[in-house]
Amino acid sequence: MRETLTRTLSGVAYILILALAIFYSRESFLVLFAVFTIMCVSEFCNLVRLNKTGPVLIAIVFYTLFAIFEPSATTGILLLIATIFVSIKASLFLFKPFAPLYKTDKYLYLIGYIVLPLILVTKIPMQDQYNPKVIFSICILVWVSDTFAYIVGKSFGKTPLFKAISPKKTIEGFAGGFVFALVAGFILAKYYLDQPVLVWIPVAAIVVVFGTLGDLIESKFKRLAEVKDSGRIMPGHGGILDRLDSVIFAAPFVLLFFQILGYVS
Repeated sequence: MRETLTRTLSGVAYILILALAIFYSRESFLVLFAVFTIMCVSEFCNLVRLNKTGPVLIAIVFYTLFAIFEPSATTGILLLIATIFVSIKASLFLFKPFAPLYKTDKYLYLIGYIVLPLILVTKIPMQDQYNPKVIFSICILVWVSDTFAYIVGKSFGKTPLFKAISPKKTIEGFAGGFVFALVAGFILAKYYLDQPVLVWIPVAAIVVVFGTLGDLIESKFKRLAEVKDSGRIMPGHGGILDRLDSVIFAAPFVLLFFQILGYVS
């Protein structure tokens, strides 16, 4: 009971801080994600056993250049392509045997799996002008997917989704999270965002599919490190990377989808 209460209070505090920063101003949103970036980098370094000084400096420089300052359109496209390339490599990493990572791979994942995706998260609500509802809606889709994947999986789950990495995740749970996220996408588009349903239904699908991949990839890193959580900052939930693994992996693909459509928020 006490553990459940601690987990609930920790989760509520996280959502409140996130919502406050997102809705207060563009600047507060950027500051919060700068802090998140440094924390995620620090936690990732712990998982892959990298000295933190260099990676944190890299994160600060990249975030300053590409999140706080607006890069050119060409630079933005190159960052997106580089991130998607590393995302594909990280997806293939799921199927590789459990073996220590080379240092070059650690830095590749540090930049392309952690730093650049977090920078791209900051670009999603700024396609035209800063729209906090867009990024908050994506967070809601992740939460709906996770919540109903857990509920459906616990109630009906029998078939492991990826047993070697995450034995508790089931195909039934994934399907439940997928369906409820599509419903949430419809509701958000029609009654909250006042934007096309035909944009947000695919966004919901992208968030669920790539968010689940992101969760599994982080689980692989944690299994390599032989730890349950990426950190301890959130009692009952783990680290910030544990909370953002789905968002940061899905973000580049959501942004790519928006850009293919020529969609502005």
